[in-house]
Amino acid sequence: MAEKAVICEAIKAQGEVVRKLKAEKASKDQIDEEVAKLLQLKAQLGEDDGKHQFVLKTAKGTRDYNPKQMAIRERVFNIIIGCFKRHGAETIDTPVFELKETLTGKYGEDSKLIYDLKDQGGELLSLRYDLTVPFARYLAMNKITNIKRYHIAKVYRRDNPAMTRGRYREFYQCDFDIAGQYDPMIPDAECLKIIHEILSELNLGDFRIKVNDRRILDGMFAVCGVPDEKFRTICSTVDKLDKMSWEDVKNEMMNEKGLSEEAADQIGEYVSKQGGMDLAEHLLQDPKMSQNKQACAGLTDIKQLFSYLQLFNVVDKVVFDLSLARGLDYYTGIIYEAVLPQADVPPAPVSMEAQNGPAGAAEERVSVGSVAGGGRYDGLVGMFDPKGRKVPCVGVSIGIERIFSIMEQKAEASAEKVRTTEVQVLVASAQKNLLEERLKLTNELWSSGIKAEVIYKKNPKLLSQLQYCEDSGIPLVAILGEQELKDGVVKLRTVATREEMDVSRTDLIKEIRRRTTEA
Repeated sequence: MAEKAVICEAIKAQGEVVRKLKAEKASKDQIDEEVAKLLQLKAQLGEDDGKHQFVLKTAKGTRDYNPKQMAIRERVFNIIIGCFKRHGAETIDTPVFELKETLTGKYGEDSKLIYDLKDQGGELLSLRYDLTVPFARYLAMNKITNIKRYHIAKVYRRDNPAMTRGRYREFYQCDFDIAGQYDPMIPDAECLKIIHEILSELNLGDFRIKVNDRRILDGMFAVCGVPDEKFRTICSTVDKLDKMSWEDVKNEMMNEKGLSEEAADQIGEYVSKQGGMDLAEHLLQDPKMSQNKQACAGLTDIKQLFSYLQLFNVVDKVVFDLSLARGLDYYTGIIYEAVLPQADVPPAPVSMEAQNGPAGAAEERVSVGSVAGGGRYDGLVGMFDPKGRKVPCVGVSIGIERIFSIMEQKAEASAEKVRTTEVQVLVASAQKNLLEERLKLTNELWSSGIKAEVIYKKNPKLLSQLQYCEDSGIPLVAILGEQELKDGVVKLRTVATREEMDVSRTDLIKEIRRRTTEA
């Protein structure tokens, strides 16, 4: 209490100092310095009063993951990594933050979403926004001209989070990229095949892969009368067509971007077109598009791409869509995006977050939209190379958080029991005073590579040990008793069927392996 009284007196005295300086019209710097001292004293008093209530929560746009959620994530990661490895990719890692200079000017209008770190009196740094720009920096720095790599890591965006739709400020990206000089559209077709394989294996329901080409978009803008300097900004607006109506997009082009109504209407005619190789052939005959070299080069490549996609048996899921823009500045050729028209997820209980969130949050919980995207970026590495040497690249990024949202809701809706450990056998005892024997056997199993567990009690009841196996999904129990120890056997129990049989200690490991392999 005495200490509190001292602080109160100090606040009073400091208040007088500030008032006097203001009355004397002292310099702003002098007043600010004394005000800062006053606030510091008040903060001290607030801490003593217990007024400052610390709220225990995760930061906005982030979340924790419980063991069940992590088990689902691990299953998804294994499918994705398995696919990347099947296609011959090797992996790398890069720092979570980069020089601010490395990231600026690469993301168009999305650059405002980059997290800048506080200046610590050294280098100006930013958290990575994606894995593509750090990959290009890595290639240029190490003078690598040829690599097929995958990279799974967290990225950061100062976005407005929509947690129920899998949009966060901190999230994982799963990238696969092919760098090197190759014949047109062969690596690009493989990237689309990878998207098809992953989404099919994850069993997310119906999906479509939209494809377009930046050269076709630029050619389209040129023939529609868009000035060169407005290409990128109009491209960013067209990219919003999956979230906004054409009327809203048109209004933004005219009112915010200064485009004429005639040009906007011509763009509207083109971006409504969808098809396959036939659309590419039709546009090559189009009176306007056929006169633009860039557009013709893009359309020829789209035709070639579809011929390879037919060989890969994925053409049924791919659509050539002229409205696809992808707003990132670094794309130079083919671009693509995988979407779930309506995620095949049964209704799940609405989370408290959805209930308490903005109107419509509950209804949006399954409306996930884009789950993968990518394209060709032949100029990005050259931006970092001192001599401007280009390394052609094409890649795909899997929208892992959105996929997790669907998988979690599916598990919740189906009441599926998700195992959070891989334990194959619990070592149990039927009688008292057998802790040492249980620990010995557990050690033997661990030494042989068997995933085993033991209850951390000297004399646990057999029933509670069996119940633990039921709850945890452990398939086998190795039961020790005085008679089993005399006979040199272990009673091996299958939890699901409750069948028991005596197995000799020498055959136990082989028998556990046989049963878990069969299961």
